[in-house]
Amino acid sequence: MADRPAERPASEAEERRRKLDELLAAGQSPYRNRFPAPEPVAPLLERFAGFEPGDRSEESFRAAGRIMIKRGMGKAAFMVLKDASGRIQLYGSIDSLGEEGFAAFRRLDVGDLVGVSGPVFRTRRGELSIEITDFTPLAKSLNPLPEKWHGLTDVEIRYRQRYLDLIVNDEVHRAFYIRGRILTALRGFMDARGFLEVETPILQTIPGGATARSFETHHNALDIDLYMRIALELHLKRLVVGGFDKVYEVGRIFRNEGISTKHNPEFTMMESQQAYADYNDVMEMIEQLVAHIAREVLGTLKVPWKGEELDLTPPWPRHTLRELILEHSGVDFVEYPELEALQARVKEAGIEVDPAWSWGKLVDELLSNFVEPKLIQPAFIIDYPLQLSPLARPKDDDPTLVERFEGFIGGMEIANCFSELIDPLDQRRRFEAQAAQREAGDEEAGYVDEDFLTALEYGMPPSGGSGLGIDRLTMILTDSPSIRDAILFPLLRPEKPNTY
Repeated sequence: MADRPAERPASEAEERRRKLDELLAAGQSPYRNRFPAPEPVAPLLERFAGFEPGDRSEESFRAAGRIMIKRGMGKAAFMVLKDASGRIQLYGSIDSLGEEGFAAFRRLDVGDLVGVSGPVFRTRRGELSIEITDFTPLAKSLNPLPEKWHGLTDVEIRYRQRYLDLIVNDEVHRAFYIRGRILTALRGFMDARGFLEVETPILQTIPGGATARSFETHHNALDIDLYMRIALELHLKRLVVGGFDKVYEVGRIFRNEGISTKHNPEFTMMESQQAYADYNDVMEMIEQLVAHIAREVLGTLKVPWKGEELDLTPPWPRHTLRELILEHSGVDFVEYPELEALQARVKEAGIEVDPAWSWGKLVDELLSNFVEPKLIQPAFIIDYPLQLSPLARPKDDDPTLVERFEGFIGGMEIANCFSELIDPLDQRRRFEAQAAQREAGDEEAGYVDEDFLTALEYGMPPSGGSGLGIDRLTMILTDSPSIRDAILFPLLRPEKPNTY
């Protein structure tokens, strides 16, 4: 646990406290309220990239950020300032600051936040720098940062103290900057296609739109139990019924499920509904959307992934679920329409079967175990069994299948989309079948949502729906091995249990 700042020598923390006390005793505030109009570092570096050693700007610039490196050489001191956009060297000397100012400059510690001003110049060693003519301490860092050369590597600390991870690991900072730009590019694409961004309830009386366990809570004033949403879909469909033909939402989803490198109980989805479209239209939209995001954010459609190169160029290949499961597992699930028969065959294939699993769950396990890990390059799997898709429209030529697809990249599902079921009578039958499974002990099965059925009874136009996982897409575009590397504050077990 060498990364934990608290384990550094106590004298270092004590020394910082002493400096804090000195500032207070001198009537100086160690925590300022503002530093007006600092310039981002990155544009400065770009603007003066052509400077030769010895070149100096005529004007003075203001910058603000955190001291990351500090070294002194007699009557001069060098530091590295980091802001949200990049790093730049600072140069302070007795000549530029005077004896008292230079002494105060040298008392700054690594981790302190500071505002500086001065001209930009290129040192004899070729380092673009700011020569400090004035500076303002902005916030005193009382905890020393991790060791300069070893950084913060302990994964547990990185996730628990993400703020520290962002300070010392530039690649982590960049990954979450990319995540922000992914959302900006996504919204630009959807808006340009005529979609309206909306917001729907997080707290719901009936959780629906997916097969998952929900988190429960209680509203005291109304004295009712509520559920945190497990999907965005059903409320978006209500809006289509109400006359909004193209809607989307970027929202948090909550599922009471396990944690893994691909799963976090709280995650972000973009879901959309498009009237008068089917799953073929949505497939085209998803592959174009992902390609657009990659171009906007990374400037390329070829991205690194675990030592390989992914090519996100549309169109992506389409495969039926049946053909891929047969190819990779040797099981043709169509030949085993009865639950017991498929259970036996799945066991033969090497999967440990839970007796409570439904026929559809068995098919899904075949997909997860044998097919998903093989889908590294972008691909769509289409045409799922009806039992796996309680909200999707049956295919006209084979009502045992539905018009559903899932998009895969890097061995992960990143999108789940389908032609929507708009027949209220068929939807009621499927809801009731789901409710029967719940009564039989399946905690992931759904409920009968009477209000949604009422909405369908007023008539919903044909519609294509999409669901795109933002966290997993971020993993792909940042080459991150775990979803925890794509979520700023992933859920962790508390180091100490809560006590009341």
